[in-house]
Amino acid sequence: MGDEPAWHSQTAYLIYQLLGWLAFTAWSISFWPQVILNYRRKSVVGLHFDFVVFNLTKHSSYLIYNAVLYFSTVVQRQYHEKYGFDELIPVAPSDVAFSTHAVLLTSAMAVQLFLYERGGQKLSSFCKATSSFVWIEALIILVVSWVHKDWLSLIQNFNNIQLLMTTIKYIPQVIFNIQRKSTDGWSVSNILLDLTGGIANFSQMLTQSLDQKSFVNFSGNVGKVGLSLLSVAFDLIFIVQHFCLYPEHPGVPQEGYHEVGDYSVVFSVDPGLGSDERDQGDDHAQKTPPP
Repeated sequence: MGDEPAWHSQTAYLIYQLLGWLAFTAWSISFWPQVILNYRRKSVVGLHFDFVVFNLTKHSSYLIYNAVLYFSTVVQRQYHEKYGFDELIPVAPSDVAFSTHAVLLTSAMAVQLFLYERGGQKLSSFCKATSSFVWIEALIILVVSWVHKDWLSLIQNFNNIQLLMTTIKYIPQVIFNIQRKSTDGWSVSNILLDLTGGIANFSQMLTQSLDQKSFVNFSGNVGKVGLSLLSVAFDLIFIVQHFCLYPEHPGVPQEGYHEVGDYSVVFSVDPGLGSDERDQGDDHAQKTPPP
């Protein structure tokens, strides 16, 4: 790291560091329940594939942003030239550590999609098209940045990609839970930890702003702000789904829905029916064998 403005309060700096590592701990642990759940069930049924791919794209982009801005003195100088030399770099060591861990765990989850029972689930065309588009766009920005030596714009583009992925990655899982009328297969422990991390992450940025008497770190790292707020918002939706709308709900059985085009279409099969009654209903529904 290059020379940076000093913190006005050592207490504020200590709180900033503690909140950062709290966010790192909560967010990092939040990846493990889903990975462990998949391993124990030997199944990824209930986990939407789009969520995993969007998440991997998001965290890969966020790692590029955090690591380059934290370690590169060239990019730090460009940041100070744009936002002011009296401003702190809005990336903490905990941000780099979190992004690195997130890429590793999300990659492991992606591997599980190929190893375990999928129940007919697959990536949507929307996910394939969106993921391809953002990486092609990133390649174009890389070429432009190389020509103009504007590395700050390049990594800010990756930060914008992670913000876009954060915005859309949860939506398939929310819809999937609604279709199945269940959160079975979706780890609520992950959500509670994610919520904790989001609150701690936003509080960390607020602590820096109050100490520096400036909110430039919010505008200088819009991705981190959006990551915190969007994570909290969707976590609250998942909490309502799990504890209020579908508590202890077995959901529509795998035979009760199949893939039509890109998304699951749920048949009118009452999960509360007995097995004999359900078997009768299944006679009218075409079952999709696992691939």
